[in-house]
Amino acid sequence: MSLSDLPAPLRAAQPFFWPHPQRRPAAQVLAHSPVGRADVEAAVARWRRFGPLLARLFPHELGPDGRIDSPLLRQGDDHGRALWVKADHQLPITACIKARGGVYEVLCHAEQLALDAGLLAPGGDTALLADAPARALFARHRVLVGSTGNLGYSVGVMARALGLGVAVHMSHDAQAWKKDRLRAVGATVVEHAGDYAQAVAGARALAAADPAAYFIDDEDSLLLFLGYAAAAWDLAPQLTAQGLAPTAARPLRVYLPCGVGGAPGGVAFGLKCLWGDAVQVVFVEPVAAPCFLLRLATGDDAASVYDIGLSNHTVADGLAVPRASARVAALAGPLVDAVVTVSDADLLRMLRFQHEAHGLQLEPSAAAGFVAHEMLAGPWAETVAAWCPAPVVPLVWTTGGQGLPAEVFQALLAGGLALGQAAQA
Repeated sequence: MSLSDLPAPLRAAQPFFWPHPQRRPAAQVLAHSPVGRADVEAAVARWRRFGPLLARLFPHELGPDGRIDSPLLRQGDDHGRALWVKADHQLPITACIKARGGVYEVLCHAEQLALDAGLLAPGGDTALLADAPARALFARHRVLVGSTGNLGYSVGVMARALGLGVAVHMSHDAQAWKKDRLRAVGATVVEHAGDYAQAVAGARALAAADPAAYFIDDEDSLLLFLGYAAAAWDLAPQLTAQGLAPTAARPLRVYLPCGVGGAPGGVAFGLKCLWGDAVQVVFVEPVAAPCFLLRLATGDDAASVYDIGLSNHTVADGLAVPRASARVAALAGPLVDAVVTVSDADLLRMLRFQHEAHGLQLEPSAAAGFVAHEMLAGPWAETVAAWCPAPVVPLVWTTGGQGLPAEVFQALLAGGLALGQAAQA
């Protein structure tokens, strides 16, 4: 599809439901994928191997197994049916889904440095990476990353805990409190006048010129992707315990907020590896920044939201990305069942509702899945029923918010209140 043929609501920055016409059966996609279930299972095993190290570095945040995971919560929606919430906004250490990718890649890099230096044997005790010899090694190296905030914080916290230097390149629309939080853990923050893509490009260029630097590429990292994909193995026993293992007769519909695509793409890939087409994957993007929908619709890796007159400005700063990851689009794009775009007004309204009704503290980005579910169960119900007549188990995957400073969250709540009052006037 050419840019000029894109649906009018998409170009006009209006909420939109887009079933993916090129979506293919999971078995077919995975059979020809350069990455597969065995790679995700290896990432799951590697996560477990890092447990002793994580438990040692974060004894107050994690249990003795050093496991980073979130609870599965249950809500009752307006129709009396259960809505499930995978609460990654409560993930320990970082309070955001980026821990699953950013923390993982930093750990993998540190392990490789120690292996290369002879400080760790293959398959050895990773807790040794917290000892003085490893920390002396890590002090001679640094990690660079480009981020709107949450990935940078996840990378920064983990890198500094190990003694690695870290520089986080951030876009102009990244929140000031996220920059302050990074500086507080000892990270260097490099601010860019441009958007997210320019921040990533700046970090990439500097890392390429520094042999002691390691670049974590949010646009093109397989380690990030696999770290996120392993999350499906955390969800599986939680669903089983609730009697909700996905089946063709009762599929699981998962709503995933989407920016550049790494976290939702990885999670989607893991889910499809486990359950195939018994899982429906719905990406959710802001109306001003639907970069992944644009990539899926056009097939063009260079397609940008600016190309169709959209601003890329959204209260969901973590999703303010103009161009999707080409690697993620290639690996996970054919597995995406649908994309929904949502407005900033609905994000703020839902953020407030989730706090008042269920006590959740969410970032606007993390409210995206709730808005999409509300639209699919309400105004777009007839269209959705024609697309998928089978009853589904809906699950919203939240992505960040528990780490918001109180004053920032209160301002977001006030924004939602003002919207509600305006609607009633």
